[in-house]
Amino acid sequence: MSVTEDRAALKQAIQDKIMSLEAAELASAIAHYEAFLKESKLDERETHDKDDLAGSRENADLAAAFDHPVQTHHAKIDVLENMGFALTDTVEPGAVVSFNGRNFVVAVSTTRFEVQGETYMGISTQSPIYRAMAGLQAGDLFSHNGKEFEIEDVL
Repeated sequence: MSVTEDRAALKQAIQDKIMSLEAAELASAIAHYEAFLKESKLDERETHDKDDLAGSRENADLAAAFDHPVQTHHAKIDVLENMGFALTDTVEPGAVVSFNGRNFVVAVSTTRFEVQGETYMGISTQSPIYRAMAGLQAGDLFSHNGKEFEIEDVL
């Protein structure tokens, strides 16, 4: 395998991992939403006491609160599905950027995750750190929060 093929395979593995993370987060949010929604429905009895009504309202409120994470994860998956992840040498959406010994995927914000023994984290194109390094290449310097960083690599 050539270096370019190795880098392309790594980038594909990173893309697959970030997509599977978001799919798992979406499934979890949907499960919570559905559980609270189910608990909010009153049974078929003709009368319900205050505790029944209060419990139903509380679970309906919790279900509503879980609707936002469901929509957020749907939106993140949509962004990932429509983003190009081709190899690049420029910091742009879909790029994997390394600096200060850390690896970032310019796509959507995520928790840290590992691929092939390296740790990565997704950052949004709306994040201040992305804005500071957008359009740069390996070897370029940028400042963020009063500190200067050198871009080590871009995939």
